Amino acid sequence: MYCQDCVVGKHHQHPLHHLEYWTGSYFKCRSLRDLGLWIQLGHRVGDRCYRPCPTARDDFMIIHSNGVHSVNLDFCSCESAEAPFQQLLHIHWFPASSKKPCTAATFNVLEQFHLLSFESKVSAFEFYQSLSHISDNTGLNPPKFLHIIRQWCHLKLLKCTGCGHDPLGISNTKQGDCALLCPACPHPGKNLLQDWRSVKPEKQLLYSLFRRVVSKDSNDPSLSEGWAYFVEEGAYKSYLSHHANDVQEKSTCSSHNAVNMADTKANQGLNATGVGIVVCARHGMKLANGIGDLQKGERYVNMDYLFTSALSSTTVDRLNISYDIACQWHRSLYQRTMSLPQAVQLDLSAKHVSFFVPKFHLPAHIMPCQWKYSFNWTCRVGCTNSEVPECGWAHINPVGSSTKVMGPGHRHDTIGDFFGDWNWKKTIMLRSTIHQKISEAIMQWNEHQEDFEELEKSLFIKYPEQLSMWHGTITQATICLQLAKEEARAAQRCPEPPLHPDILPSILISAGIDLEDQHNALARCIEVWTKTHTLYVPGGGKAGAPEDIPLYLPSQVNHKFSCGHNLESIEFQLWEGQANDALNELHQALWSRDRFLHGQGANTHAHNCLKNVDAKIDLSVAKYHAAHRALCTLGPLLADDDVCSMSGEDDQASEAIQIKWCKARAKAHRWAEEVNLLLEEKWQTLQFLEWDATCWAERAEAITDRDKPLNKGLRAYAEHQANICRRLGVSFMHTWHNTQEFSDITHSEVPVN
Repeated sequence: MYCQDCVVGKHHQHPLHHLEYWTGSYFKCRSLRDLGLWIQLGHRVGDRCYRPCPTARDDFMIIHSNGVHSVNLDFCSCESAEAPFQQLLHIHWFPASSKKPCTAATFNVLEQFHLLSFESKVSAFEFYQSLSHISDNTGLNPPKFLHIIRQWCHLKLLKCTGCGHDPLGISNTKQGDCALLCPACPHPGKNLLQDWRSVKPEKQLLYSLFRRVVSKDSNDPSLSEGWAYFVEEGAYKSYLSHHANDVQEKSTCSSHNAVNMADTKANQGLNATGVGIVVCARHGMKLANGIGDLQKGERYVNMDYLFTSALSSTTVDRLNISYDIACQWHRSLYQRTMSLPQAVQLDLSAKHVSFFVPKFHLPAHIMPCQWKYSFNWTCRVGCTNSEVPECGWAHINPVGSSTKVMGPGHRHDTIGDFFGDWNWKKTIMLRSTIHQKISEAIMQWNEHQEDFEELEKSLFIKYPEQLSMWHGTITQATICLQLAKEEARAAQRCPEPPLHPDILPSILISAGIDLEDQHNALARCIEVWTKTHTLYVPGGGKAGAPEDIPLYLPSQVNHKFSCGHNLESIEFQLWEGQANDALNELHQALWSRDRFLHGQGANTHAHNCLKNVDAKIDLSVAKYHAAHRALCTLGPLLADDDVCSMSGEDDQASEAIQIKWCKARAKAHRWAEEVNLLLEEKWQTLQFLEWDATCWAERAEAITDRDKPLNKGLRAYAEHQANICRRLGVSFMHTWHNTQEFSDITHSEVPVN
């Protein structure tokens, strides 16, 4: 215990301590202000100022990590004195205003809240209330702390991205400059070789971008103005207002609410119903200028702008775009992008663009879409599933409880701040995630490659001719994919719109062939039902059957109607693929019946299985018959005598494992691509960190007048940031040191499908 004079003397350097004094019967709280402590700025502690300038009402409020304090404070008004807000910054107190400040928060409490909000999603109001309860003080208006923390986060953003080191000032900051880039993605001029465009076609997958589209301002403007993750609001809303009456195309796939409900979603009283985001599909990082508000759900007019805004500055030639409704959204995308503002236009015709649906979402689509937009059916995408971005919603959703009542500008700055923290954490986690993925991918590749090589060796010895034939076999799914790519390239070259905006020729014929299969299945069901019906209603007869309705495919027209030659070519290729599918299904069913159910005829369960297998055999035969009727040049018709037991006929039995050979080959190729992608991402990450360290070092060297205190601080911070990048690079290399040994066991060339 100390006397009053000793307490005041010992607390000149600790003016924000809480004190208690002994009343004679208990301890009671007492502030240092009441004891006479006076804080003088602009001079060293203990020195006297001859021209002190008191604060308004002699009442200054300080927000610290141990509560809210009311202190006596004087500014210095000597001739050499700095502005009041600068005097506060010198002692690490952040003022709420630059003019006549009367409230400030310590750097310590601001940094504490900033980090705590990222981890617990606590709001600024809730955090301030907890501090207020600690000090039992309710005299401060909470919104002042909200203003302070918003300015603090914005200045930290400019500081950490190097904008404060620009000799021309922050006014020279360009769109997206404050966003953290994904180090593992290819960035020409940063982490790619000089001759990256001249690599072999098999290696072009290493330089592809994998992107996924995920789904009053004048009184509250954003402080960043499109410098980070959100698009610039002025141009964005101007474009939306000019296309407010655009009618959304209805889905021709499954009933996607994101498409069909886009114009009907309730938005009364809401400035935004959500946000649309463009992210890195492989690493989950948010892209610069790839986020914007949605007013009526995921309308194309919104997503088109966000997509092109995020990718308009990229010079990478290959784009792999994933979207839950890519099958609908990408139609007429090339034409819609022409109406976008010049600043965000993206020339898709000059790039190799592939569209996909994420693997988890793909089963909800119709069968043609599952063939056309699958990662599994496409070369040079590795084992990408594009579901990594979905994890980001769990991180940002809790923030909605506090941002929903903010103004639009404050809301954008807050969400952008959280996305910046997300990208930084993702960058740090690349050390472990890439290492883990490389280890798993190489293990999977070794396993699948060994299985495939062993299978090929055994097949080559016994069935060399069949193996050669399998290498050239095509299926209906591969034909659909090939036709879709050809039509997409044709659409880019041809300025004339298609005959139908949604249904292209390959989709029309493919759907007709599927209907033909359903016709055959329906005919068999009606035939069984009719036979039973005549037992109960003799003479009932058979009404007109729906399976008799002609579809008028090109092979059924027989030149009675006008039909384009390209439709005949498309149908021929699709029927050829279906014929191969039918034979593969038939071989596999016969193999199962003869090898796995042999001798189990008396068993009831096995008997039911045999009935199911026989039904599959009949279905495959009918499927081949239908294909043969359209392909008279394929060979002799599959007669009933040709469907016989495969026991003892090794040549025919070998064909039944063709489907397994195809799967083994595809898995080995996909994992080989994944290994090469990950090894390239490892190298690109290290190169990006080295590039970033070099940029910070150049900012430090660019400061010429090093005697000024401000320049000393700028140089020290730049060198500190460069050191962080180098330390990260060393840490990553140490973690990944054994991956080089892994890479030695991989092929130098990615297998080509």
